[in-house]
Amino acid sequence: MQQRNKVNIMVIVAMLSSISYLLMLIEFPIPIFPDWLKLDFSELPALIGAIVFGPFAGIAVVLIKNILHIAIKGTTTVGLGELANFIAGVVYILPASYFFRKYRTIKGLTIGLIVGTIAMTVVLSILNYFVLLPAYAHFMHYPLPNKVIVVSIMPFNLLKGILIMVITLVLYPKLKVWLTQRMNVHNV
Repeated sequence: MQQRNKVNIMVIVAMLSSISYLLMLIEFPIPIFPDWLKLDFSELPALIGAIVFGPFAGIAVVLIKNILHIAIKGTTTVGLGELANFIAGVVYILPASYFFRKYRTIKGLTIGLIVGTIAMTVVLSILNYFVLLPAYAHFMHYPLPNKVIVVSIMPFNLLKGILIMVITLVLYPKLKVWLTQRMNVHNV
């Protein structure tokens, strides 16, 4: 029976990864940010996986989504955009998973999503400032001013985190019932 449960979880993680990849393809720019910063909601399936099955399932969804993106669509950022997306996703979902699994309440999930939003904003700002944007500028021979971190990347990640948090909090009560009933997930 336990082997069947592991297979069910792997199938669900694969499904969530596919949905996450498809959501990654539906990206759109926000007029106040540079064109290369595009908003998508591909962290939602990873959040669901992390909340229901634990942090490793969420990390697996984020990893598989980015591998699929590189394998199917390719990369225009020498893989740095996908690396940034992976790091952002992991840093965002880990606190949400931790706080929800610790308290098992919407309040715990909300606290986790707030911490995740702040963590994603701070970590991505630091990584972009010191590592990712300098590496991108080096590989692409395209200089990027450091002020782009403050005026673009920080507010973009903050907005993205807040939007995903709101959508998650609206969808989660319905998804919890569906996952419990339809997929025999008893550890919600």
